[in-house]
Amino acid sequence: MGVNKRVDWLSLHHHSLVVDAHCDVLTAMEIQNRHLSEEGKGGHVDLSRLRRGGVDVLFFAAFIAPAHRERAVARGMALIDRFYSELEANGEELMMITCFEDIAAARAAGKIGALLAIEGGEALGGSLEVLRMFYRLGVRSITLTWNGRNELADGVAEEETRGGLTRFGREVVREMNRLGMLVDVSHLSEAGFWDVLEVSSRPVIASHANTKHVCNHRRNLSDDQIRALAARGGVIGLCFCPEFVHPSEPSLDKLLDHLDHMVALGGVGCVGIGSDFDGIKNVTPGLEDVSHLPSLTRALWHRGYRAEEISAILGGNFLRVLHQVLPRQEQPPVVSNEVK
Repeated sequence: MGVNKRVDWLSLHHHSLVVDAHCDVLTAMEIQNRHLSEEGKGGHVDLSRLRRGGVDVLFFAAFIAPAHRERAVARGMALIDRFYSELEANGEELMMITCFEDIAAARAAGKIGALLAIEGGEALGGSLEVLRMFYRLGVRSITLTWNGRNELADGVAEEETRGGLTRFGREVVREMNRLGMLVDVSHLSEAGFWDVLEVSSRPVIASHANTKHVCNHRRNLSDDQIRALAARGGVIGLCFCPEFVHPSEPSLDKLLDHLDHMVALGGVGCVGIGSDFDGIKNVTPGLEDVSHLPSLTRALWHRGYRAEEISAILGGNFLRVLHQVLPRQEQPPVVSNEVK
């Protein structure tokens, strides 16, 4: 009986479309002097482990670390160049996602869909023109802030100021809505979170965050935030960072406690995966790297989630938001240089 159960959940995992909405492998490859095609050189993500983990769509975050703040636009461009170099070197394994139809095309071709994201709106240099150029380069998601303050808003480390979106931040959200880009509220101050929900005409995501109810970390979301984001059709990517899972005893079971609480507040449709692999120093036991993602499916199976619910959590929920937000192949948006 146990063997049959294992076959069931393992088959379910590999037949589901699996989306990981946040990883920092672009930065990790630079630091560790490695490439996606190489396994065994450190980190949490490479092509071989992505295959074993069953990942179909991966968000590649171009993270603008505080050390690069003064040359943030150039730093964003450098990481995007690394992304394109990896695409060119691994064309048989990777396909860039710039419109919704690309997701099905990548899967049909047996390739991993690569969606380019920016983590830290300082990469825009305070300019909507730069935002539009990043769109032309294929960026389809932006985490508006990291922990600190930038031209768009305050991050969670600035919450004592009670600052939310700036005027420029509001312009950016509206322009991202128009172009067809995901607005990501991870790392954003709570005031900024509420401002985004007020301004955005499309569902927004928290690509990598958990719940304050289970682990009271500043990077996690309150019950009110989870309910509101879910009510607007948004999705929260369950984050594997141990500090966001439990202050002293992070585990796969504790991670599922976060998921259970999100589902209780916003329904199963508001939860996805946002591992933060290659952006975390330590790992949650049982999720040591991306090849261990089937362990999450097994844990969900044994916790009593139905097959269709597990498939939604693994990727179906993010797929729904991507369908609502990304441009469609037959009607690409006009990228105007007109200042709004």
